[in-house]
Amino acid sequence: MKVLFSTLLLFCLLSATAQLTYETLYVDYDSAWQFKNLKIVPVRRKAGGGAPSGMPDVDVVSLSQALSQGLVTVSERGTTSFDNVHWLRFNTHSNKSVYISGGEIISGGRQDRMIVRDTILGPSTKDQYVPVMCVEEGRWSDKEKKFGYGNYANQHLRKVLDSTGNQVLIWREVDRQLQAGAFKNNSLAYLSRYQDKKYNLAGDEYFRFFRDVVGFVAISGDKVIGSDIFAGPDLFYHQLDPLLHGYIDEAIMSGAPVIMKDPPIKRYMDKLLKDEVSQEEFVHKNGKIFRQQGQVIHVNTFLKE
Repeated sequence: MKVLFSTLLLFCLLSATAQLTYETLYVDYDSAWQFKNLKIVPVRRKAGGGAPSGMPDVDVVSLSQALSQGLVTVSERGTTSFDNVHWLRFNTHSNKSVYISGGEIISGGRQDRMIVRDTILGPSTKDQYVPVMCVEEGRWSDKEKKFGYGNYANQHLRKVLDSTGNQVLIWREVDRQLQAGAFKNNSLAYLSRYQDKKYNLAGDEYFRFFRDVVGFVAISGDKVIGSDIFAGPDLFYHQLDPLLHGYIDEAIMSGAPVIMKDPPIKRYMDKLLKDEVSQEEFVHKNGKIFRQQGQVIHVNTFLKE
């Protein structure tokens, strides 16, 4: 009954929010922030454009929140890599639902993993299993380490995940990035780059500049490298820190000084936000839309090649 009530409550909350288009949103070009190889244009909710908090954190929390507050625990499904590498067990410990996004990384366990797709875990006393991909080739520890939160993967890796779902291609992309970055690391793990002091200093510099943005489209060099827009500001604020790590990683690894002007950015956003039909067509080719009970929770687009 508690799970049913929570689901109905979530549906009512989401019903108060419209789809994520120009009907309820606007792109704040005048407030664009640029730092070195990364430019971010905020996407804001219009006054009266649905409930100001479509998904309040009193009911739905992000994965990073849930892990830090002990509202969810993550564990291996078993000890055999062949059967269990692509699944993790989640157990919730509160009456709150937990939003999990494709591209988020869970570190530790018997090896680091990346969440495959967006999902919402409702409050439950039962085990809930979430599909994952390995981002740490070559390690399957006999002893299971405590799982922790590893932020979002960068846009290149997220694109490989969503476009192929192929473990070998994901490992190949991780290896390409580690080789191209020439950062100090002692393993084939995607997260091993954080062992390099120079990389961390560069990332911290970016992060301090961009930490207070609400929904955005990001530009590097002469390209739109992606966008992430959420149904409500509460959910986005708690996604912001790990999400920025992914975009910063992209800017450091593959970015260039920003030379793109507003007109092509506006054309990109017109395709994304004009209306639901245009959005569906554009995102089908360039990203993904996550819905719950017919309501859009998260719109994510990738690199515009």
